[in-house]
Amino acid sequence: MVRENEIRASELAVEMPATTDAGLVFIGRIRTPWQSRLVCPRQGRADGPICRIELFEPWVRALDGITAYERLEVLYWLHLSRRDLVRQSPANDGNARGTFSLRTPVRPNPIGTSIATLVAQEGATLLVRGLDCLDDTPLLDIKPDRTLFTPIAPPQPGDFEVGDS
Repeated sequence: MVRENEIRASELAVEMPATTDAGLVFIGRIRTPWQSRLVCPRQGRADGPICRIELFEPWVRALDGITAYERLEVLYWLHLSRRDLVRQSPANDGNARGTFSLRTPVRPNPIGTSIATLVAQEGATLLVRGLDCLDDTPLLDIKPDRTLFTPIAPPQPGDFEVGDS
């Protein structure tokens, strides 16, 4: 079983560098049924519980038109995550991999993303399914799911690298 903040035998933590302010603004809070990473799902499910995304002022007006989309990309700050592991062993089997090759919440900048299904809008609150974050998680952004869009312009020379299909 995973324990919060443990470092497994093959994992590697580094000293965190001094922070610089990126100017991030939390635009709301996410309400979910999960209080601990030990019970939080590792991936959101379309049939998961209804969660609440509560927007703060002055961002509520930015929700205009949101109900035209069935799926939303939700970006959030994983505020309780470690930030210092560069190699991790998610299966605790002694085989560590680099953090950037994993979808772990333990990251230098712990930004989480989920594709959520929009159930309803109630004023400044969105009811959604498909999240995998803890209750009271700070909200960074909401966007319509990018897979719902087609490219604006036809492909241009140089859009694809040699060997891309």
